[in-house]
Amino acid sequence: MLRNKNVWILLTGEFIAGLGLWLGVIGNLEFMQAKLPSDFLKSLLLAAGLLAGIAVGPYAGRLTDEASKKMVMLVAGFVRAISVIFMLIAIATGSIWWMVVFLVLLQISAAFYFPALQAALPMIVAEKDLLQLNGVHMNVSTLSRIIGTALAGILIVALPLSMLYVGSLVAYIGLFILTWFLDIDETKALQAAKKGTTEKTSFKDVFPIIKGLPIVFMTLIMTLVPVLFLGGFNLVVINISELQHSSAIKGWIYTTEGISFMLGAFFIKLISERISPYIILFACSFLISGSQLLLYLADLPLVTIVAFALFGFSVGCFFPTAATIFQTKVPKEFHGRFFSFRNMLDRITFQIVLLISGFLLDIIGLQLMCALFGILSIIMTTIFYTRHRHLQTRIAKRDS
Repeated sequence: MLRNKNVWILLTGEFIAGLGLWLGVIGNLEFMQAKLPSDFLKSLLLAAGLLAGIAVGPYAGRLTDEASKKMVMLVAGFVRAISVIFMLIAIATGSIWWMVVFLVLLQISAAFYFPALQAALPMIVAEKDLLQLNGVHMNVSTLSRIIGTALAGILIVALPLSMLYVGSLVAYIGLFILTWFLDIDETKALQAAKKGTTEKTSFKDVFPIIKGLPIVFMTLIMTLVPVLFLGGFNLVVINISELQHSSAIKGWIYTTEGISFMLGAFFIKLISERISPYIILFACSFLISGSQLLLYLADLPLVTIVAFALFGFSVGCFFPTAATIFQTKVPKEFHGRFFSFRNMLDRITFQIVLLISGFLLDIIGLQLMCALFGILSIIMTTIFYTRHRHLQTRIAKRDS
């Protein structure tokens, strides 16, 4: 797998784009802290971009199935680079509205790029290598986040805020150039797409597929547990920093969570052949719930670091397992629509959790919110596990 040119292009592109992304994320937090005092208003601003991504999701899914994955990634990458220009205008004018334009374009490009990327991965490696590639791909993404946030922390002190976005722009242009060198055999996929076009395929065609694959449906529902933490992640980090009166804790949190994620993604490769993917997902969900409960003691730096280490390790095991289930169980001719639907589902839940997090942080504070989310995650995981056991029992009785 590591002798595959396409693998190296995608991994290098992911690392470069990740650096640009996290330079921008830290810049966004800094800009919003200066312009918006309310956590709820911050969440509304971030939600505007997510809403735009949801709106174009059905079209993005159909286009990804019908067109060249490489071409979709190229166009999306170009739009992502262009979006940064509007953030530079926002900084120059001090206007929040230009930031809204930036976030909308950024999320629209992501709505096309990530389904195309997920659909392309099974085309460049054998099915037996998918779990390893998903793990390595996510580790590269996490490594870029660690380096990107550390670099942003240094640059934001030494240079004007606009230079962070110049760095993002350079990174996105680098990703665009690298994508040109991808060499993917999409002949079969495009032939299937042409056949699908004559049969008037619809975005809605993916729903019976999901309903008919219980493992895919259950895994989709299970992703709600980590999203409950991830939706308000940046707002939580800001509030922990304010609670502990420490700017440095932000860097420690991102670094700890990132390193733990990489360890989890490495560990999952060692146990995946011996343990059921369902057991892995349920165990990780309970660990994620525990990490949320620990943040009730977020005023203690050591407990905070332990909580994010536990969370990072859990999602490092969870997401490669979920991604591999989706890529191997869903028919390839539906990959574009399925991953676009999953992207839309993630964005909707992210948006809801983001708004709720901003509201709860203003009303009850960080520690009570984390305790509430932790209890809710435990209840959700217990319900999912109970339903899974009932389903397995029914299948066993039917087969016997």
